[in-house]
Amino acid sequence: MEIELKCFATLRQYCPGDGRLEIAENTSVQEALETLSVPLEEVKLIFVNGVRKEPTAILEPGDRLGIFPPVGGG
Repeated sequence: MEIELKCFATLRQYCPGDGRLEIAENTSVQEALETLSVPLEEVKLIFVNGVRKEPTAILEPGDRLGIFPPVGGG
């Protein structure tokens, strides 16, 4: 099945160029990120279809997955 993937800021280096990822059914967010060698400790926020999720969330065909690193400022 295929999902859309958006990686933000320092995580962009892990995203496929076309923003699409082919994964098996019943794949969790964590498993999808492992496929791309994304270190989970570098991911602070996970959104699936605009809703905040945990790494254990199971992805569905056509889902939009967005990942964000920790952001600092001051």
